[in-house]
Amino acid sequence: MPTIFSRIISGEIPCHKIAEDDRFLAFLDIQPLVEGHVLVIPKVEVDYIFHLEDDLLAGLMVFSKRIAPAIEKAIPCKRLGVTVIGLEVPHTHVHLIPIQEVGDMNFSKRKLNPSYDDLADVAKRITANL
Repeated sequence: MPTIFSRIISGEIPCHKIAEDDRFLAFLDIQPLVEGHVLVIPKVEVDYIFHLEDDLLAGLMVFSKRIAPAIEKAIPCKRLGVTVIGLEVPHTHVHLIPIQEVGDMNFSKRKLNPSYDDLADVAKRITANL
């Protein structure tokens, strides 16, 4: 059974796309920790990040690096936090999270529940900086 991320890649489930190429997709998390929380995924469905082929793992980080400045320009923050947890969805994904303090990356805290229009606005602000 395809993961929710594979269903997003196929277009079966919509997303607020930030960037895409033939190997990777970046989109907004619909339940972000903070405004501007972006997920970056490989288009190939691999559960665990360290099971990715070396070139795909490196490419995932380089693709994430290209997205980072656009997020930082759109969402004022002290840093852009990067984390890979890998327990929520069995499909490798990198979290890019605008942070003011380390607690902004606490995945046990209550997540935001932005509206579709709020997410669309954030995506527009980020993509304008790519």
